[in-house]
Amino acid sequence: MPVVWAVTLTGILSNTLVAPALPEIGEHFGVGAVGVALVVAFASLPGVVVAPVIGVLADRFGRRTVLLPCLALFGAGGAVGMVAPGFAILLGGRFLQGLGAAGLVNLAVVILGDRFEGMERARAIGRNAAVLTVGLGVLPVAGGLLAQVGTWRLSFAPYSLAFVVALAAARVLPPDRPAEVPPLREQLSGARPYLSDPRNLAMTTVGFLAFLLVFGLGLTVLPLDLDRRFGVGSATRGLLLGLPALSSVVVSLRIGPLTQRHGTWRLVLWGFAVLSTGYAVVAASPVAGLVGFGTLLWGLGEGLTIVPLQAYAAGLAPAAQRGVVVAVWVAAVRAGQTVGPPLAGAVVSATGTRAAFVAGSVAAAAVAAVGALGYRRRVR
Repeated sequence: MPVVWAVTLTGILSNTLVAPALPEIGEHFGVGAVGVALVVAFASLPGVVVAPVIGVLADRFGRRTVLLPCLALFGAGGAVGMVAPGFAILLGGRFLQGLGAAGLVNLAVVILGDRFEGMERARAIGRNAAVLTVGLGVLPVAGGLLAQVGTWRLSFAPYSLAFVVALAAARVLPPDRPAEVPPLREQLSGARPYLSDPRNLAMTTVGFLAFLLVFGLGLTVLPLDLDRRFGVGSATRGLLLGLPALSSVVVSLRIGPLTQRHGTWRLVLWGFAVLSTGYAVVAASPVAGLVGFGTLLWGLGEGLTIVPLQAYAAGLAPAAQRGVVVAVWVAAVRAGQTVGPPLAGAVVSATGTRAAFVAGSVAAAAVAAVGALGYRRRVR
């Protein structure tokens, strides 16, 4: 469904477009690494609280009814950020974007989960993830070019496309309010067994850790590292930020067969091991070209980690509780997106960009090792 894909792409615009321009934003407003990290974090912060609420509303009143206001908020926040005269107003615009973004990628996954079952659901979500990863490859390049041609403000211009997507969604997606909406207490009680399921708890914990690393290192530290260590411009930074999508899209397109053959959790553990290797390569890189190889590696790790978790979340609960379960998972990953950038920024301020990648490599390896021990015990 092209409209669902467009919603997904809109949901990832918030950080992919501005990431290449982060050094220029920091210089313009006179803020350091932690301040730059807040530009990334504020677009994720609202989702920690709002995403579960959006899930409840989507289950009660329908996916389209909740989706359209989210798209409008996202576009409005982008407009505020583009013209922000001060850093506080810029953060306010980013927060508004975060309110809207809290209901985009997760509702796209829920809509696909409603329409497909079993391996077909995994394939559909895999295709949606492939579109997402292509966007992750193209959008940073576009954002970097816009910043280099104009200023960092120009990289905010494409956020207005959210209004176009809202119009298309209003026209194409059918009204889907449930015929009988159960009382709120009953709806939440119905979701409780799925939310307390140990598999769900493991899924949300691993999702939090994965996005903490991806947003902390990939979208916050990498642009600073490329600027400080190698002195490359915003266009080149955008190109290198987009490289992980090339390897991640390969996994996304094959996620159905891979999941069927190896299982979700084995893929996820492999993903963290590959992430660890990619971060280590970047930390050790003496030239920017080798950094590109490291980003390709961690893109493969992202595909093996994030895409299976999305499909797992969509299939864990029936349709009546799917929005809540997926939204809770999204809240967990939004928490990772929010905590990761400031944490990484603090590490950069204290020890430098290279040390941040070393720390990320160690953390990803630790998750893989602990997860592998738990997986073997469960199999036994």
